[in-house]
Amino acid sequence: FQDQAMMKTMSGGKCNLNVPAKNSYRMVVLGASRVGKSSIVSRFLNGRFEDQYTPTIEDFHRKVYNIRGDMYQLDILDTSGNHPFPAMRRLSILTGDVFILVFSLDNRESFDEVKRLQKQILEVKSCLKNKTKESADLPMVICGNKNDHSEIFRKVRTDEGEDLVSSDENCAYFEVSAKKNTNVDEMFYVLFSMAKLPHEMSPSLHRKISIPYGDTFQQKSFRMRRVKDMDAYGMISPFARRPSVNSDLKYIKSKVLREGQSREREKCTVQ
Repeated sequence: FQDQAMMKTMSGGKCNLNVPAKNSYRMVVLGASRVGKSSIVSRFLNGRFEDQYTPTIEDFHRKVYNIRGDMYQLDILDTSGNHPFPAMRRLSILTGDVFILVFSLDNRESFDEVKRLQKQILEVKSCLKNKTKESADLPMVICGNKNDHSEIFRKVRTDEGEDLVSSDENCAYFEVSAKKNTNVDEMFYVLFSMAKLPHEMSPSLHRKISIPYGDTFQQKSFRMRRVKDMDAYGMISPFARRPSVNSDLKYIKSKVLREGQSREREKCTVQ
């Protein structure tokens, strides 16, 4: 993600977008089952809410941006709430750059799960950062979903959620409704600001472009007559594939085993 010598390529049909690795990021969404993780992702990508619940094993999405002529890529990993493979969850954490932890305000157990996840993320990323020269910043949003429900169903108080982020300036708390689209845009805006990413990556601050315009998408002169006043565009890749486990492991290894360092150096293990 941060190696400027590398390039990531998104291929889809006639569209071939080269994004510098330094502008490529992975957002990992974690939480218990049935808390609305996929609904929040859907709001981000499509501005839609699906009433029908479908259990997520693991979904991968990619969105690319042209922001004032510079290309950015955001990979989104929507994880399973059941965590059937603990090693995969740990690998997802190791490769993540920004995190969204989701619980349901009407489910106390899901809040407890978020607390466990927050602790695990801090421990896993600290292990990696101790072996690299990365900064200690870890942008994270803790998100209490379903605030459209009546207060009589609430099981988690607002101050309890705020307490989880009170000691970390790179962690924020939001109560949202994916169904009503309440505070969702604001949540992403703050998350990207903490990550020092362009605020135009937020859902409402760029123009959505469809795949037919992909050939001209990366051109710095890219403009459309009806969006001539916009300087930020986003496009979902319909052909994105999740990088293989082997690719993720190689990425982690490359971060730990820097050039000139011994290959025998101790590294964080996925277990």
